[in-house]
Amino acid sequence: MYTMLGYTRSLVAAAMLVALAACTTSEVASLEEPAVAPMTGQTNDPAPGFENIAAGSEEDFILNAGRRIYFSQDSATLDSVAMATLDNQAVWLNRNPNWLVKLQGFADDSGSPSKMVALSQKRAEAAMAYLASKGVDARRMWAKGYGNDREVRDCAERSCKVQNRRVVSNLRVQRDDEGA
Repeated sequence: MYTMLGYTRSLVAAAMLVALAACTTSEVASLEEPAVAPMTGQTNDPAPGFENIAAGSEEDFILNAGRRIYFSQDSATLDSVAMATLDNQAVWLNRNPNWLVKLQGFADDSGSPSKMVALSQKRAEAAMAYLASKGVDARRMWAKGYGNDREVRDCAERSCKVQNRRVVSNLRVQRDDEGA
């Protein structure tokens, strides 16, 4: 059963449909509110200052693929966020085969220095294996673990230390000293 309000709404909607059916597309468009860019930050125009980034450049890789992934404490297991970033990297690297990639693993200070070097190496190797599984030629990559030698932040809070538990993918045009 229609209430009087529901019946009135139906009549108004039917009248609008009849009126719109007689309009051309351009006339309907003129009835609409002006287009406003979404507030998501996702537009086709680059952000100010990024207009001149060349496709296939190191800057393009950093901005569009991402170069860092993070890990849980004492873990070298890739989570879904890390895999999504590595998926983006794999697509980019497969599209730009002239680049080599050095995967640098890092750890926080939650264990002995030798344990942290071993863990950071495992993290870098896990990222490299994942990229290889996505078609990136293993001969273009190498992994190096640095332990906690190169901290992003020196802090005591566990929530802060997560920034140190990472792998950074650095593009290279040639292999560098594997100790560096």
